[in-house]
Amino acid sequence: MGLRWHTPPMVDASPLITIETLAERLGDSHLRLVDVRWLLGQPGAGRRAYEAGHLPGALFLDLDGDLALAPGPGRPGRHPLPEPGDFAATLAQVGIGSDDFVVAYDDVGGWVAARLWWMLDDLGHRGGEAVLDGGLQAWQAAGRELTTDVPAGPAPAPLSASAAATPSLADHWTNVIERGSLRERLGEVVLLDARGAPRYRGDVEPVDDYPGHIPTSINAPTEGNLVAPNGRFLPPDELRGRFEALRSVAVASGAATAGAPIVTSCGSGVSACHASLALRVAGLPDPILYVGSYSDWSRAGEPVALGSEPGSEPGSRPPR
Repeated sequence: MGLRWHTPPMVDASPLITIETLAERLGDSHLRLVDVRWLLGQPGAGRRAYEAGHLPGALFLDLDGDLALAPGPGRPGRHPLPEPGDFAATLAQVGIGSDDFVVAYDDVGGWVAARLWWMLDDLGHRGGEAVLDGGLQAWQAAGRELTTDVPAGPAPAPLSASAAATPSLADHWTNVIERGSLRERLGEVVLLDARGAPRYRGDVEPVDDYPGHIPTSINAPTEGNLVAPNGRFLPPDELRGRFEALRSVAVASGAATAGAPIVTSCGSGVSACHASLALRVAGLPDPILYVGSYSDWSRAGEPVALGSEPGSEPGSRPPR
């Protein structure tokens, strides 16, 4: 999918929901609360955490199995997006329909929850979606209890109703860019890298083929969107200031051109969605997601930059 140059339509509803508002809506027949906790390199850890205690009424979706395809030939990076039809079928299996309001939460400041939010938003989910501001920790800090009760699954729909039971979503992802298109536009777009500074600089690389960052990318760690230590999002004006400053750095360094769209990236296209969520909270135009992100870029043998500077637009691939 090529780069989408027009400005996406803005929405009035906040993509965040507070603990207080969520508590008031518990019991709403159209509320679907989804636990998406996940730990890097520990398959099944999120589900085990869910089973040990979760918000009342919460369902569970797994990042690896439900919100991504398994990596493989022709699939970009470590967390490729599933086919929209398969994703819709997954939602139907856990009882999420077109008119349901979906609230996602995690225990890492919302960066996994933002992936589910982004997917629903990009495919035009009719019922709406939000991320629980502050996540599991905020819920517990407010003195609210967890439960081990697992909601009963949806009753099997008759064959004649199976299509109606599946959420009505778009049949393709739209606000995304692939590696080849991004490479052609390096030095033009504002490319933000949501990974932590040590990985961006190339000091460490725990999972991908070699360390560094995509040339011209600007480091914009996920934690910079949050208030420490409570893990809630910064107010909209502060987020707006943050992203405007990052854009200014990109343009001043020659890494981007003035007025160009923002492209978000990270290790595998998950925490990059947190930047998309933060930009929506800030009231700024939606960015474009590089789904494969650094895992796709490095596995393809593309050139990388090291250190704290964005680096120049690459002219050729390094020898392999």
